[in-house]
Amino acid sequence: MVRAKDIMTREVVTVRRWAPIYAAVKLLLENEVTGVPVVEDDMTLVGILTEKDVLQLYYAPEYGRDKTVDEFMTEPAVHFGANESLDEICSCLVENTFRRVPVTSNGKVVGIVSRPDVIAHIAQLAGETVTAAQAAETPEAEKKES
Repeated sequence: MVRAKDIMTREVVTVRRWAPIYAAVKLLLENEVTGVPVVEDDMTLVGILTEKDVLQLYYAPEYGRDKTVDEFMTEPAVHFGANESLDEICSCLVENTFRRVPVTSNGKVVGIVSRPDVIAHIAQLAGETVTAAQAAETPEAEKKES
């Protein structure tokens, strides 16, 4: 049985709950990710901040000037243990609008499983060699049409 720890991304971009919201927005953009786990200094998971969470800044960008991640994040974050099955994680990603779920061990973030991670695993099962980064890429033709 494939487990979260078998396919998760181990180098996780995270943010602290007291970080300024615009610093977190910059983090999302610079790392080209759609969401990040919100953690305490010891990597304890306290929530998740997604693109959807920060969309409310569109209506009043000045509103966020003195606001922190804590005021925008979703809590509690849905997460899975490192030994939980990929079946359970995939079901969660299919049944919800989540694009990624943090992976924890003893409450601390140790990885993240995203849709591209699962897609890369599916391709591997089919005998294809695809990385999660390749699965997440937008083909050049689609980029030109945008």
